[in-house]
Amino acid sequence: MSDERNQSPTALAHNGSNGFGVIFLSSFIVLLLVALVAQTFALQWRTWLPGAAGERSMVGGVKTAVYTFMSHLT
Repeated sequence: MSDERNQSPTALAHNGSNGFGVIFLSSFIVLLLVALVAQTFALQWRTWLPGAAGERSMVGGVKTAVYTFMSHLT
């Protein structure tokens, strides 16, 4: 077990940002798959994802939805 008291603030910040990246990437992939499947069947997927309604591109809509989702985690 690691002792966080002996780690530098930079090392602690890096560990936290690593978790953020993992959550962001996994959420992005899941929501992108949902959007791709919905787009394939000509469904209005932007209303399903929070914050994606105003975006024109699929990737922009998914990215906005992931950031909205992650803001609820904190």
